[in-house]
Amino acid sequence: MPSLLTRVKSKMSIFAHRKARGMLDGEYGSVFKGRSLDFDDLRAYIPGDEVRDIDWKASARHGSPLIRRYFAVRRQTVLLVTDTGRNMAASSLGGEEKKDVAVMALGVVGYLAQRHGDVVGLVCGDGTSTRSLPAKAGEAHLERLLREVNDATALTSPRSSIGEQLSYVARNFSQRMLLFVVADELAPDPGMERMLRRLRAQHEVLWLTVRDAQLAGSNAAGSNAAGSGSDAAGTHTAGTQGAATGPAVRYDVADGMLLPGRLAASEAIIRAYAAAQEQRDAAREAVLRRLGIAHVHAGSSHDVMPAVFTLLERHRRGK
Repeated sequence: MPSLLTRVKSKMSIFAHRKARGMLDGEYGSVFKGRSLDFDDLRAYIPGDEVRDIDWKASARHGSPLIRRYFAVRRQTVLLVTDTGRNMAASSLGGEEKKDVAVMALGVVGYLAQRHGDVVGLVCGDGTSTRSLPAKAGEAHLERLLREVNDATALTSPRSSIGEQLSYVARNFSQRMLLFVVADELAPDPGMERMLRRLRAQHEVLWLTVRDAQLAGSNAAGSNAAGSGSDAAGTHTAGTQGAATGPAVRYDVADGMLLPGRLAASEAIIRAYAAAQEQRDAAREAVLRRLGIAHVHAGSSHDVMPAVFTLLERHRRGK
């Protein structure tokens, strides 16, 4: 069985040259406020680095700015939190299954944590149950976490509900840690906002939203959605039926409701769909911004690396 972590590392190496990976490591290292640090070494200054980290004496001797790098003395805990309900088995905006985007994102953050000597755990589940795997070090352990997410997510899984997983974290984890939440296009309600406020008071929280495939319009997901193997393709989670005999009938994986292909191409449906999506996005952004939770989105696994870099940078700058 191919290693999921090997796939993650391969995509990381394709995306980022050595200097970019060093910047990504640096952004991760700044996540934990109050982390105990010891001096490690010096490296060349890169635009965007903190001026306070410049070693002016060494820079004068070298002839160009050098940055002091540090390593963590105290091991931190990173908790990966994700949805393995059926919504995550449908197609993402880029065409692959949303769980593939989630595994990539979880793998990148987990691998960064491992490189910094931190331990990584997992909380995942659906609307009916939540399970956790304890935080440990090592690539074999991280592979187990990624495999758990990948294997548990299917169109036959129970309904999705990331709120159940967040509630589980609030009840069972009191030690301060970094929560990295990966979910689909959540529309938060007041209860969810209260839950997130409670978690934000206790932990560092980062959030990545996996973009749904479009349900309506010319770019709507169709029967050839990449990687689905089951013709799951839509918004929140849609699939297709009957594409070979006429316009595809798309359906919402969450509740099984159908949207005939002719309706999906209707200008009125397209406008209504776009307006609803914009409203949902704005509500999610507003809640996360109020709570001071850094947030990005990714529509495919190719979006993950730049998204994670942006996420860590936003968290460091408090945006």
